[in-house]
Amino acid sequence: MNPNIIPIVMPKWGLSMKEGTLVEWHVNDGDLINVGQIIMDVETDKIASEVEAPDAGLFRRRVAQEGDIYSVQALLGVIAPQDVTDLEIDAFIAAFVQPDANDESDETQASPYAFSNTSVGQVRYSLMNKDADGIPYVLIHGFGGDLDNWLFNMDALSASSPVLAIDLPAHGQSAIPLFALTLAKLVQTVVEVFDELNLGHAHWVGHSMGGLVCSEVAKLHPEKAKSLALIASAGLGKEISGDYIQSFIHAQNRRELKPVLQMLFADKGLVTRSLVDDVLKYKRLDGVTSSLTYLASELFPAGTQMRTMGESPSTPTLVIWGDKDEVIPASHAHHPLGAECHIIENTGHMVQMEKANEVNAIILAHSQ
Repeated sequence: MNPNIIPIVMPKWGLSMKEGTLVEWHVNDGDLINVGQIIMDVETDKIASEVEAPDAGLFRRRVAQEGDIYSVQALLGVIAPQDVTDLEIDAFIAAFVQPDANDESDETQASPYAFSNTSVGQVRYSLMNKDADGIPYVLIHGFGGDLDNWLFNMDALSASSPVLAIDLPAHGQSAIPLFALTLAKLVQTVVEVFDELNLGHAHWVGHSMGGLVCSEVAKLHPEKAKSLALIASAGLGKEISGDYIQSFIHAQNRRELKPVLQMLFADKGLVTRSLVDDVLKYKRLDGVTSSLTYLASELFPAGTQMRTMGESPSTPTLVIWGDKDEVIPASHAHHPLGAECHIIENTGHMVQMEKANEVNAIILAHSQ
C-alpha cells in the first residue's frame, strides 16, 4: 500500500462514541489543506463538532457522503501527492481495513467506566492510559454537567499521561446524596476517588464550578496539585448568570431546555436534539432537582457567586475562557495574578468542547 496516501477517518471522541454522521464537508477534491484546518462537521449522539485536518497535503478524494453515518475509524477521505495516480487511490480505498476502535489489547485504550465507593455513595469515573509515565490529568466538570463534557479532550491529554474524569455527586451517573450537597462534599469526594486510584499528584483541570472544586483541592491539598487549569471557572469573580442557573434547574421539557443549553455555546447549532435529550434524561432522575437547587443556593444565590478563591493560587495556574461566554463573564479570566491567560474568540462557556483542539494544545503546553 502506498505510504504517501494518508487516510482521513471518523474520529473517536470519548469512551462511548461508536459512530458519527458526516454533516458537511468543508474541502473539495484538489484542495491543499493545512494541519488544523476545518475539513468537515461531524455529529455524534452527544454533540456536533468541527473536525480539523490531522495532516497537511493535497486532498484527493471524498470517500464518505454528507448525511451518512459512519462507524469510528471508517475511511472518510484521502490525502495524497499529485504524483499518486487515481488507480493507486482506488486500490488504497478498496484495500483499506478499518481499525478496531474497541481493541482492548491496545494498552492506550481507555478503561471502561468504573465506580468508586465514597462517603456520598458510588461515584462514576473513567481512567484512561492509567499505566502511562506522565503526570496525570484530573478533569472536573461544571454545574449540571458530567464527565462526557470532556469527550473532545480526554484522548489528546492521555497521549502520554493518565487522564481521570469524574462525575461529581448528583451529576452524570454518580449517586445522588440524600443530604445537602455542598462544595466541601464535592471536594472531599473528588479527593477520595483520587486517593483510591493512588495517582499521587496531578494537573487539575476544572470547568466552571469544577474550576472552583479544583482550586479548593489545590488549596487544601497542595501536594496533590502540580498545576491548575481553570476553564471558564467559577470562583474568580462575583458575577454569574442567575437566569442560566435557575432555568437549567427548572426546565422540564425540550422546549424549555434547548435555549438554556444554547447559552453555553457561541455556535448555537452545536446543541443537538440528542444532547438535549441526554440532559433531560439526567434532570428527570429522582433527587437531581433538589440537589442542584441546594447546591445553587450555596454557591450561586441570587445571581452571584458566594464562593471565590480569594488570593491567587500558589499552584502554577492557567486560565482559559471564551469571549462570548453568557454564563460567567470572560473578564474574570484576569483575576488570578501571575496566571497564564488565554481568551479564545467566538467561543462560549463550553470552550473545551467548542474549541477543543486549541484548548488541548494550550493545556499540554502549560503542563510541560
